Amino acid sequence: MRASRAFAATVAACAAVGLAAPAAVASSGPGNVNVNPFSVHQGGRMTVSAAGCTHGGTVTSNAFPTARLSAGATGYATAKIRHNATPGHYNLAVKCNDNPLTATHQYTVLAARGAQGGLGGSLNPSDTEMAVGAALVGTAAIGGGIFIMRRRRMNNHGS
Repeated sequence: MRASRAFAATVAACAAVGLAAPAAVASSGPGNVNVNPFSVHQGGRMTVSAAGCTHGGTVTSNAFPTARLSAGATGYATAKIRHNATPGHYNLAVKCNDNPLTATHQYTVLAARGAQGGLGGSLNPSDTEMAVGAALVGTAAIGGGIFIMRRRRMNNHGS
């Protein structure tokens, strides 16, 4: 009789441990979600970190393609903002691979900065620039004319 009670207690304990094991393996869901930088330009990159996804996960948003979250105590993902994303406020969602819960975080997409490669003739000259250029050309023409006239006079006097 004692053996059957001990056997029943052992079976019950093993069943409890067996049922608790999947819960221990599964994460408690994503938490402590952070983005860096908070404001990112169109076409730029943003790093997302989240705790609690020990088996990895995904990061989704309307402004970038789905990014993979690395496994570990704190997972990281790099998201590239689409070039055609409309500037404004967006939310991203972090979902662990082993848990149906999601966590969200807000960030901002800024308008893209144009290439800072120099002007290279992309702008027309202003009226002031045209006036200064004309004055320099006129001064050079007058100075060149005076130089040639003086040289001719010196040549005429020396012969």
